[in-house]
Amino acid sequence: MPSLPLFPEAPAGLSAKALRAHERLCAEYGCPIPWFRAQDPLSELVSALLSHRTRNASTGAAFRQLRARFPTWEAVRDAPCVEVQEAIAEVTWPEQKAPRIQQVLRRITERRGGDLSLDFLGELPVREARDWLEQLPGVGPKSSAATLLFSRLRKPALPVDSHHHRVAVRLGLIPESTAVGPAHRLLEEQLPPDWDAQRVYDNHEALMLHGQRCCFFREPACQRCVVLDLCPTGQARLASQQGSNPVGDTEEENPRP
Repeated sequence: MPSLPLFPEAPAGLSAKALRAHERLCAEYGCPIPWFRAQDPLSELVSALLSHRTRNASTGAAFRQLRARFPTWEAVRDAPCVEVQEAIAEVTWPEQKAPRIQQVLRRITERRGGDLSLDFLGELPVREARDWLEQLPGVGPKSSAATLLFSRLRKPALPVDSHHHRVAVRLGLIPESTAVGPAHRLLEEQLPPDWDAQRVYDNHEALMLHGQRCCFFREPACQRCVVLDLCPTGQARLASQQGSNPVGDTEEENPRP
């Protein structure tokens, strides 16, 4: 049974454009892209909760410190909140994330009749698994997708981070006014329904890597972009730069950023 799309079909033109961009970026960044880890889904969920507005290095350090201090997730759930906060001090807003993580762990325990595990999600269709996760406090589309895709469950759910979102907006795959949360639905609609977890992962990673290495927040490197011909934002930006050069100026005198 296909896991994607999770919502009604996207316009054919956008889907075709999304696939052309995917193929181009996959060639640029070397798909299939190796998985960066394979931890259990509960650990992946906690990582996702730690990662909000936090750099990856700080998230990883806080997660390792948390696991070093508490041998089990039950121990994290039942510890004094201040001790959990101390263990995750590397992240942004540890005073908010510590009680939220404990709240999520308690809610999972209650809903699962005392079993603090998310392994059962592997038996559910993607949409049902995401709905279950998104009923937990503070768990939105990005966290639910990351839990299912990045964990050892390897389920085809598409996360959208800020880099992925920026590239999609500039390519015209989603409207500029679309926030990251609602963007998950729109970008999922554009993926073929028979894609497995590896292809969904490649799509996320390739767009994310492009945002990190070329399509920067400030001063994107449009002149070396492999999807420039698909990108109305980049084309308009380069046209504007060229049009602003006075007659007779050389490229060396007015270099592109």
